[in-house]
Amino acid sequence: MQHGEQPCFLIIWEANANQYYSCKTDVAGPIKKSDGLLEGGIMAMKGMSNGRIKYVRRLANARFREKEKKFLVEGIRFVEEILGSDWPVEMLIYCKRSMQNPRGKNLLLTAAARHAILMEVAEDVFAELAETTTPQGIIAVAPRRCYSLTDMAEVKDPALLVVVDGVQDPGNLGAIVRSADAAAADGVILLKGTADIYNPKSLRATMGSIFHLPVIQGAAADEVISFLNHQGIKTVAGDPRGEKVLFEIDLKVSCALVVGSEAIGTREVLKENVDELVRIPMPGRAESLNVANSVSIMFYETLRQRGVR
Repeated sequence: MQHGEQPCFLIIWEANANQYYSCKTDVAGPIKKSDGLLEGGIMAMKGMSNGRIKYVRRLANARFREKEKKFLVEGIRFVEEILGSDWPVEMLIYCKRSMQNPRGKNLLLTAAARHAILMEVAEDVFAELAETTTPQGIIAVAPRRCYSLTDMAEVKDPALLVVVDGVQDPGNLGAIVRSADAAAADGVILLKGTADIYNPKSLRATMGSIFHLPVIQGAAADEVISFLNHQGIKTVAGDPRGEKVLFEIDLKVSCALVVGSEAIGTREVLKENVDELVRIPMPGRAESLNVANSVSIMFYETLRQRGVR
């Protein structure tokens, strides 16, 4: 091992004994998966190196995430969500503290069974990688899923989609995806100019819903409207100045709910091309509703009309 190079750890899962353990090794560079299948049902995967740590740290940068098409999933509950879905996981980074939690220990075993690379790091190294102020000692690296409008062509009837136009707050964006998941929507379409759903704050706000339904990023408004019209999906945009009240229109048919940014609302180019422009009654003194709250009201009025119980 060369001077300044951090030690590697070999993470071993012994199926016969139903346990795992870790040990230091002087092997430099990645351990091949063929090297990780040992005699007696033991699975071993690669641990820590400077290069991998630098790579994971760079994924905190939006441009690098976009270039690599990868993102980070941090925290026990969030990692449980991704490992409990069919979303692929490439690597799990953790510190020993997380192994003291039975849930953390189970995550390592689940990740090993899915052939993810397991990488143990020191507490101070993990603190540099973590986005949260009180990290729980576990981060997953996962590839993005790149959905397109064609993925929305085979949705159920009646369909339920949401089109998000220019929402900038990551927390609001994540909450919209979470509400879409709760309402069993078929997908979320984010137009160009909308916040990055793979921003760590957006991801955390989804509470794992990002792994349950397709989310399209960077879609062009004219292409989306054309696609929805071709599919026979009714477009309904929320607007405080809408002539009709939300509860007065028919949402039992296939529809796409369109919501705009916190600052300026839905752009004129969209409002001019949607089928319905509606408002949510606000008899109180509040000037407006939070965009995520507005979407939730629209979702649940749709479910009410469709007789969902």
